[in-house]
Amino acid sequence: PLVHSSVAKRIRTMMQEDPQLLEDARIICVGDKVRGILQRLYSKNIILSFSDYGKKPPIFDDAVQVANAILGCDYEFDKGILMFNRFKSVVSYATTDIPVFSLETVTGSEKYTLYDSLDADVLQCYQEYSLASLIYYAMKENACSEQSSRMTAMDSASKNAGEMIDKLTLTFNRTRQAVITKELIEIISGAAAL
Repeated sequence: PLVHSSVAKRIRTMMQEDPQLLEDARIICVGDKVRGILQRLYSKNIILSFSDYGKKPPIFDDAVQVANAILGCDYEFDKGILMFNRFKSVVSYATTDIPVFSLETVTGSEKYTLYDSLDADVLQCYQEYSLASLIYYAMKENACSEQSSRMTAMDSASKNAGEMIDKLTLTFNRTRQAVITKELIEIISGAAAL
């Protein structure tokens, strides 16, 4: 479906608008389809890719595996963007993004001093759980958008097939009627000649 292409298109637009992103940005793909689209243009920017997602409904464990792989990879990031398709209605979805921040960025923020009693382990657990929860939310929204896109496509295909069957039935009946009429004319003409 077009669901994956809209995320890839949004990433492509962002990369074209800001040439610095081609050097600095790294892409993490969840699913084969979006990776296939982005790999042609940005293969050097893709640092992680996760396959076998989207074939079954996402579960929280899938999101935890993705989050752990992101946090465990060698690339250090200050901030990131979690991009997905948010379900709006059966016929529409919106490509949306959620900001994601590193632990260092969170601890360096102005408002962090309100929570100075938190130790490093609590913050680390919070970051892991927060990232996994955001990824799970994005996976669920994306799965819902993909399912609705498939439903709409199948509905359109069913309507088109029904219209085609109606047209073919009409053509068949007209042709059959023309053959019967021709045979009747031949019979009547033959009887009149006798």
